[in-house]
Amino acid sequence: MLVSLPTNKDTTHPGADFMSSDSLFDIAVIGGGIAGASVAAALAPHARVLLLEMESQPGYHATGRSAAVLVDTYGPAPVRALTRASTPFLERPSEDFTNVPLLSPRGVVMIAREDQLRSLDALQAELGDGTPDRRLDGDELAACLPFLKPGYAMAGLFNERARDIDVHALHQSYLRRFRGNGGQITVSAPVTALRHNRGLWHASAGDEEFRASVVVNAAGAWADQVAEMAEMPPVGLSPKRRSIAVIPAPSGAAVSDWAMVVDIDEEFYIKPDAGRLLISPADETLSAPCDSRPEEYDIALAVDRVERAVNFTIPRIENRWSGLRSFVIDKCPVCGFDANVPGFFWLAGQGGYGIQTAPALAELAAALLLDKAVPEPILAEGLDPADLSPARPMLDRERNLGNISSKKYAQ
Repeated sequence: MLVSLPTNKDTTHPGADFMSSDSLFDIAVIGGGIAGASVAAALAPHARVLLLEMESQPGYHATGRSAAVLVDTYGPAPVRALTRASTPFLERPSEDFTNVPLLSPRGVVMIAREDQLRSLDALQAELGDGTPDRRLDGDELAACLPFLKPGYAMAGLFNERARDIDVHALHQSYLRRFRGNGGQITVSAPVTALRHNRGLWHASAGDEEFRASVVVNAAGAWADQVAEMAEMPPVGLSPKRRSIAVIPAPSGAAVSDWAMVVDIDEEFYIKPDAGRLLISPADETLSAPCDSRPEEYDIALAVDRVERAVNFTIPRIENRWSGLRSFVIDKCPVCGFDANVPGFFWLAGQGGYGIQTAPALAELAAALLLDKAVPEPILAEGLDPADLSPARPMLDRERNLGNISSKKYAQ
């Protein structure tokens, strides 16, 4: 359900006002994390766009706390398709986007204990024969991961294509592109009221009121709350806390050359970072939207699980943090216009995949918002946009059951 945007904007002059009012926009994007920043950057050359961020700086929450790795075998099939479609952009960003590499070599090994071999076999079967991932057994696994305790893991699946993502450079480059095309960013402006009246959305944010023909709900863990403000049914987002601790590298170890290690059942992971190691119990604890903080139990759990697997001890925790990864029931993003009210667009539920899928998801969202054809490279990866629609049958069932955030967190 596309809401027609005003057509009297001078698109030859980026950022030109189509009306005199400073508070009136074609599109208002709520949320300045990677989702909001990327779609705002894609829209700015074509419309007058406002980006509303509740914190004093964009990317304070999940985006700024992500240990992002580009892994094309991670997540459900639509996520993997978005990741593949995003890869060329991340590998070869244009010079006007950034002058620093966005990717650096890493590699990821999914490891399995003897009691987890069925999970490893199932992943291999799901990926099929087309993936170049290499199975490691016995001596091969020990050679690749010499820091594992002998006999701890029986096999692993090695993805050599996995790479670290420079999240800060990616996010800031989107914001810079957005500003360069005339986009307006308003920070320290949490949306406190949202209503639709006479064809326009009215958003109270900070001490101001803004109006827009279209609202893009890219509010991360707060996206269902934004919908509730607009008196619309939420999509059943579940924000889940993920905790990370920083530990020193083992003495004399060149950890920068290590691959990331992920337990096949996601019981923990170990990731090299700036000469140290990030460890996590890969927790997914349901949480209300908040400025997330790690709990001592989760950090202790990470230490215990990692020390069971490796041949070194952890002398201390140097830093710790947590972030919220928000999922809907099928763990795929929600991208599309809502059928309930004109001009309300969902861009939420990216879970733990938001950084690696941002380029393609922003292109898809911008195409839908501007009533353009979905870019062919996205379709060529096998993505069906209907699989991300807020009207997809599984989400529609959840909404009809009243699975809303205010009820979940009260339980």
